[in-house]
Amino acid sequence: MTSSIEKAAQRLEQLRKAGAVLPGDKARPVDGSTSDAAQPVAVAATEEHASLQPKPGPKSVQIDLTALGASGFVTPNAPRSVTTDQYRVIKRPLLDNATGRGAALVANGNLIMVTSALPGEGKSFTAINLAMSLAMELDHTVMLVDADVTRPSVMSRLGLPPAAGLMDVLRDEKIKLPDVLLRTNIDKLTLLPAGLPHDRATELLASDAMTDLLDEMSKRYSDRIIIFDSPPLLLTTEARVLASHMGQVVIVVRAEKTLQSEVEHALSTIESCPIKLMVLNQVRHHGLGGYGYGYGYGHDRVGQVRTSAASTAAA
Repeated sequence: MTSSIEKAAQRLEQLRKAGAVLPGDKARPVDGSTSDAAQPVAVAATEEHASLQPKPGPKSVQIDLTALGASGFVTPNAPRSVTTDQYRVIKRPLLDNATGRGAALVANGNLIMVTSALPGEGKSFTAINLAMSLAMELDHTVMLVDADVTRPSVMSRLGLPPAAGLMDVLRDEKIKLPDVLLRTNIDKLTLLPAGLPHDRATELLASDAMTDLLDEMSKRYSDRIIIFDSPPLLLTTEARVLASHMGQVVIVVRAEKTLQSEVEHALSTIESCPIKLMVLNQVRHHGLGGYGYGYGYGHDRVGQVRTSAASTAAA
């Protein structure tokens, strides 16, 4: 079976025969003859890799807000609901900490990581809803970063195709943040996809390039709140590395499923983070026939305030 590289090489040769000058080729004489000095271009990327290569200039994507709302997500201009009210409550302490209106000044307070102890607790659902709710603020803009680089899901949940993003910026100094940022049809929401997977993702997230990138992201726009959907804390090491850069961490805990020992273990992995908040997801309200969310603060324990919103989210 012909490999992807062989197919790509055949296609490049077809383009050369058609008269195209490719990167690595010297210009052809006008008579069509070839030069012995011309060097063939090396083809190392697969078709999938090539499809994710960033292109210069701003990009815009359209999120289907009707479909998103039908899936249980918070959307701008949607009718007021218990769920939207709950996220208004959840985001308020985060905003206070990010803007210096909290009990104490928080370094990098506008960098907020949403994670969980284990998969399936609702962290991505929470990260997207939180970003949507924050985008409704009059005085702030929001960047939603898919930092779950091993199992990215933000783009697919928003109904969008994968795209170049965080990993590409970190592994290639020629790719800059503006090259991969995606504007959306929500005025104050920008997306940074996970990008191409990399087998040294942990090292990239712990690199000086990541530190410089986060500094750029947090300081370029003083009104910007940046939400990171990260991997679960007990599944990979990437989340622990990412947490070391954050001002705030939101840990999503699934009610009646996650063990207290698992939550305590997850908390112990991010002891250096100054502020940790809890979101209790899928709380069963006996007599109300639904599930809901709650939130609270915690360093050594799980605190929560239960509320009564209905929810169809699971992960």
